[in-house]
Amino acid sequence: MVTEVKEELVLIAKRYPPGDQWVLLSDKNHIYSSLTETLEGYFQEIQQPCDFRLSPVKGELHAIVTTVAEIKPIPPKKFNMYGDY
Repeated sequence: MVTEVKEELVLIAKRYPPGDQWVLLSDKNHIYSSLTETLEGYFQEIQQPCDFRLSPVKGELHAIVTTVAEIKPIPPKKFNMYGDY
């Protein structure tokens, strides 16, 4: 069995200037005072561990959603005695 791991970035928070303030996209009414508090708020929301990617220049925080897909092998071609499929 051959598997392929796919990663998808999901935007979860944006920086709210000035400084290190962040807003989760799921709750735009609450401003977190640090990146650590933003991560904790997201963990409390989804209740499962995940990985993150930070883009400080863009002011974006992404969750990395990983899926494992099974790659089915291509069946071999079958020929009859005349070489036709």
